[in-house]
Amino acid sequence: MGKGLYISKAVAVTCVVAAIAAVATIIALAVVYAQEKSKNEVAPPVTASPTSPPTPTTPSPPKEPWDHYRLPDSLSPVSYNVTLWPRLKPNADDLYIFTGNSTVVFKCVKETDLIIIHSKKLNLTKFGEYHAKLSGLHGATAPSLKKTWLEEPTQYLVVQLNGPLKPGSMYELFTDFVGELTDDLGGFYRSEYTEDGVKKVLATSQMQPTDARKVFPCFDEPAMKAVFHMTLIHPRETVALSNGMNYDPVNITAQDLIQTSFEPTEIMSTYLLAFVVCEFSFITSNPQAEVLIRIWAQRKAIEEGQGDYALEKTGPILAFFEKYYNSTYPLSKSDQIALPHFRFGAMENWGLIAYRETALLYNPGFSSTGEKEWVASTISHELAHMWFGNLVTTRWWNDLWLNEGFATYVSYLGADYAEPTWNMKDVMVMNEIIPVMGVDASASSHPLSSKEEDIQKPEQISELFDSITYSKGAAVLRMLSGFITESVFSKGLQTYLEEFKYKNTVYQDLWKHLQMAVDKAGIVLPTSVEEIMNRWILQMGFPVVTINTQTGEITQKHFLLDPDSEVDRPSPYNYKWIVPITWMKTGEAKPDYWLLDEETTNTNMTLDADEWLLANINTKGFYRVNYDSENWERLLAKLSSGHQDIPMISRTQIIDDAFNLVSAKMVNITLALSTTKYLDKEVEYMPWETAKRHLAYFHLMFDRSEVYGPMQAYLKKKVTPLFNYFKKITNNWADVPANHTDQYNQMNAISIACSTGVEGCKELTTGWFREWMENPAVNKINPNLKTRVYCSAIAEGGVEEWDFAWSMYKNATIPSEAEKLMYALACTRQPWLLNRYLHYCLDPEKIPVKDATSAIITIASKAIGQPLAWDFIREKWDFMYNEYGESSINMGAIIYGVTRRFSSEFEYNQLLQFKEDKAEQLGSASSALDQALEGTKTNMNWMAQNKKLVHEWFTSETTL
Repeated sequence: MGKGLYISKAVAVTCVVAAIAAVATIIALAVVYAQEKSKNEVAPPVTASPTSPPTPTTPSPPKEPWDHYRLPDSLSPVSYNVTLWPRLKPNADDLYIFTGNSTVVFKCVKETDLIIIHSKKLNLTKFGEYHAKLSGLHGATAPSLKKTWLEEPTQYLVVQLNGPLKPGSMYELFTDFVGELTDDLGGFYRSEYTEDGVKKVLATSQMQPTDARKVFPCFDEPAMKAVFHMTLIHPRETVALSNGMNYDPVNITAQDLIQTSFEPTEIMSTYLLAFVVCEFSFITSNPQAEVLIRIWAQRKAIEEGQGDYALEKTGPILAFFEKYYNSTYPLSKSDQIALPHFRFGAMENWGLIAYRETALLYNPGFSSTGEKEWVASTISHELAHMWFGNLVTTRWWNDLWLNEGFATYVSYLGADYAEPTWNMKDVMVMNEIIPVMGVDASASSHPLSSKEEDIQKPEQISELFDSITYSKGAAVLRMLSGFITESVFSKGLQTYLEEFKYKNTVYQDLWKHLQMAVDKAGIVLPTSVEEIMNRWILQMGFPVVTINTQTGEITQKHFLLDPDSEVDRPSPYNYKWIVPITWMKTGEAKPDYWLLDEETTNTNMTLDADEWLLANINTKGFYRVNYDSENWERLLAKLSSGHQDIPMISRTQIIDDAFNLVSAKMVNITLALSTTKYLDKEVEYMPWETAKRHLAYFHLMFDRSEVYGPMQAYLKKKVTPLFNYFKKITNNWADVPANHTDQYNQMNAISIACSTGVEGCKELTTGWFREWMENPAVNKINPNLKTRVYCSAIAEGGVEEWDFAWSMYKNATIPSEAEKLMYALACTRQPWLLNRYLHYCLDPEKIPVKDATSAIITIASKAIGQPLAWDFIREKWDFMYNEYGESSINMGAIIYGVTRRFSSEFEYNQLLQFKEDKAEQLGSASSALDQALEGTKTNMNWMAQNKKLVHEWFTSETTL
């Protein structure tokens, strides 16, 4: 298994000696750890020496260096030598542990008598009298250790010295330690899975953002880059992986173990360090290639070819980024591994990228087009990080958007290169920009970039991993690339990466290099790149630009979905932006216009009687657009008479802007609904998907009222041509649409058609499902359509269909297939089956605890299931809270899912009563309950304002 570079016999012997010494020490540490662990269920910190400072009894401002959450700037790491031995079997105390030691070489930058280094949840045994051993290098004399202790609040190991360290001198700090190999998906953790009926355990790491300190003492900040020399001790039947290529493994015969050491890493941040011990197998590219590419996964997945697509696309995407960045990939290999349990979609560890299984593996027989796209885009995102994030790293987490927003944006460029027929650059609007605009229009949003001093604690860092950082970051970079051109944007990145490779940066460094590229290209902007872009990253939200085509007046203001909400966060720019306006008049593109002030006039934007105006073409800018009523009417007329004269993405934007402007009380709800009238002529995915998403709220509000009938009749009228269109282009449903987004829209056509009663739809889905029931070993249903077909057939069927789907769910070996069936089981219209399904959710033998939350929420998403789920969680709340706890079932998510339909005074009072009854058993669900109360009030107000208008509108549209 461990192919790679080889080492000489002399070095191998040295490694064996070192390994035996390490094993002896590590075994002793394990005993100590087991003894300590038995005293306390939680791994205790190192007991402070008698001279350690007492724990303060009252909070006080940080006074000592160890009271600060940021490391002092007195020491700078150079390299680490880390040896780890994970146990893949529990010890006598039923604990999985790892043991190890680490030597960090560091340089003294400023004179100090303190070594402050991160350490969390590690037992550090005493080396002699103290917890650590300090040595001087290159002739430097190391002072003796005065006292050591763990400062738990700030997660430090503090070593106080009897004398100062000298600036310019080099030292090394040795520590040995024991930690628990928990299942909490952070640090060094274990993941369990079943292979051929046998439970398997693997050990893997996830360091980002602040979990390297849970594995070994380290300077755990992104600017504290160093070189890492890794060694893993592991069972003979396993393979060990890390960032670098492995040297020849060495047998430790006495222990029936193997020691695997790895090439030193490039200079990098601690959060990028990675290692795995597992029994996986792999497929590989040409071993003679400059960069060895390997896809690792469970043996059965590899044998079934589930890694083939990832292997096929990794090489081309890697080559694309080498050209895009004009920078060679600096490592000898790129391992990618699919893990059964992983916190994120993937993690960009340099040379060993970790993925959730569904983000790397693709099974043509079971995986849908969406799942295939997810694999391609995730691989592209992680490979983009090899340069932007790994080679050049942001100095501190406050600029996380620069890493993640950038990787999100260019991931669509890489995926577009790998799959040129998918139109991934357009898909980005649907996947990233439209959803995050809904988030960023809240008064509780946050800027992309914060001040360093505002992001200090680990929990504050973790909160930054959200859609604002990823999706809005991508959206504003796409906007920037649009107005300076993609080629100039790329050239600016190239010089940026070249200057700062292996270093750390702040966002101003990127603006500087992009400005250099702009100046060199002779592009004229109204002001500097920095002046324009700071308004988009240093204040939250975005503007709505209103254009009056009668006068040419253009205004901007901060767009909020709730215009009555108060924004507590001050803005350095008073919530004004420098806005690049792309626009067209009656189908003819016009020169870009820059809105520099709160209000201005452009007489070129006035219209004659037969003209229409469209702004923000293809949603290039991160803002919404409103018009005077006359232009709105002209756009609606153009959609009805010749919608293809308006670009497809702009048709999508018209729908999305209109519905959001309703929420902001800027246009009437009938205007928004009128943007959907032309859909019986529309066959493109993005406009249909946007309308469907907005109308989903109407379903929630009205599927129990008299509005529902006319609304369904209207949708049936609109979707029937789309259903027939796909029937025709697929040769009566025999083929799969050739176009990527057509495959998505075929799903919409079948889903909406079946739910609204379009002739032939239910017969189609129930026929496919019945054919599968008659021959369970052969499922001919296209993977794209499975979720819709399963749901429709179960909704139309009875207990026979439900029981068949249940048996298929229980026997499913592909996670994505199990998820589709689990969703479809909630589609039945039989209340007793839904009640049975709800009770299965509390039986781990039937529904795994990790899936119970999503199953309950899915049941509650249906009109029939919602009251059943609400009764169920009220009845079973105590049991769920006490038996499973919040770590297993997401009680807050259940509250949100079950109450989304609530829109009456009666339901509001039910929520209040529930809050009172369960006051002592809410935990973190307390905030979700408060949000549910607020959401119910919002729904009540929306219904009061809009129900009558909506009912009249749908009725009039279906009686024409």
